[in-house]
Amino acid sequence: MHFSSPLVPGTLIKRYKRFLADIKLESGECVTAHCANPGGMIGLNMPGLPVWLSKSDDPKRKLAYSLELVDLPSGPVGINTAHPNRIVAEALKAKAIAPLAHYETIRPEVKYGEKSRVDFLLTGDGLADCYLEVKNVHLVREAGLAEFPDAVTARGARHLADLAKMVREGHRAVMLYLVQRTDCTTFDLAHDIDPSYAAAFDAARAAGVEALCYTTAITREAITLAEPLPFARRES
Repeated sequence: MHFSSPLVPGTLIKRYKRFLADIKLESGECVTAHCANPGGMIGLNMPGLPVWLSKSDDPKRKLAYSLELVDLPSGPVGINTAHPNRIVAEALKAKAIAPLAHYETIRPEVKYGEKSRVDFLLTGDGLADCYLEVKNVHLVREAGLAEFPDAVTARGARHLADLAKMVREGHRAVMLYLVQRTDCTTFDLAHDIDPSYAAAFDAARAAGVEALCYTTAITREAITLAEPLPFARRES
């Protein structure tokens, strides 16, 4: 997934009201940027962090700038939660996700379950329909360990229950965690942040829902799927 325009450097002043961030540009100008991230952004929202913004030329947009990357000493972090589905869609088309490479048709945003839309419905001749959900990951509290979620997510737990229902109906279901960081070697659930989500994950896995995790390659030009990431403790 390539950014639509060159990214603009700045320094984070503050992130507030979930979807807003004040940024000081290199010119000294202070701007308010859209922060497409409803999570806690733990460790990624401290004043003074170097950040990178995209800028839209659309005159209808209220905020021209969007917060895209946070620069940490360990590497860049993608915080825009609108991007993972685009990254995964490109990877699916390129057959870059080995466990899902045999599917021929990729349909995004298909209604299913209880008031939900599955991120992707994959179909192919002779294959069980595959319901694929994608979750963005950028929380790190222990060096090298990516965790999800970074805030309580009742919606995420509902998605797991919906996937489990699809398995019971004879379909295939996969939860894919996409880590928008380059400094992680393993993945786990943040049980202490949302015990209900962890319980829903266990129930979904017991029902036959598959779980995958991939890291990403991040530059100031693009974010692309990289390597599979092993589960630290809960998966073998």
